Amino acid sequence: MKKIPKTDQKTRKVTSGPVREKARTMNKIVNAVGKVLKKHGYPGLSIANIATEAKVDRKLIYTYFENLDNLVETFIQKRDYWKTKAKSTITTLLNQDVISQNEMQNLLIGQFDTVMKDEILQRILQWELSEDKDILRKLANSREEIGEQLIQRYEKSFTESSLDIRAVLALQTAGLYYLAMHAQTNGSTFCGLDLNLDIDRERIINALKMILNKTPS
Repeated sequence: MKKIPKTDQKTRKVTSGPVREKARTMNKIVNAVGKVLKKHGYPGLSIANIATEAKVDRKLIYTYFENLDNLVETFIQKRDYWKTKAKSTITTLLNQDVISQNEMQNLLIGQFDTVMKDEILQRILQWELSEDKDILRKLANSREEIGEQLIQRYEKSFTESSLDIRAVLALQTAGLYYLAMHAQTNGSTFCGLDLNLDIDRERIINALKMILNKTPS
């Protein structure tokens, strides 16, 4: 086996160090966005606050991300359920011709569980509803593009049915989002159910399964 000359080895170590350090710093800056969002809400998202939270010079934020919007977009992309936790599942589903009821059920339940457990994702969804911003619209449009591909495959199970499956999915998805955010933000019951309790959260999941399983195909 050919040995790498010592001079090459030294060069590789010198160059890899700064690369790793840059990656660590960028990751620290991106994570700081979530901390600022959690502490101060959307109005607190500023270069100054993020730099302070990340303990970096604000010039680095401009160097690595150019502006605040690019940084926030990078952060949002890393927290989006469809592009992170569900990414491998969605890739598998999009390689199929048809998506089954059970597969769609698992996807919706995964989304519900993720929103319930992720306070930062809840903040992002609330922000998306409360402000008209390009980066938030871009996120919503990206989610819709993925959703459209999934629905097209799911609809193939309902070609002989008069059921408007898109409307059913819209109600289910929106309902799950709202219930999760209501439980964590408001802390009160909804229709007598406290989704902060495992037993009531399980009732919602069981109801979702029942609706999908009884949907005529």
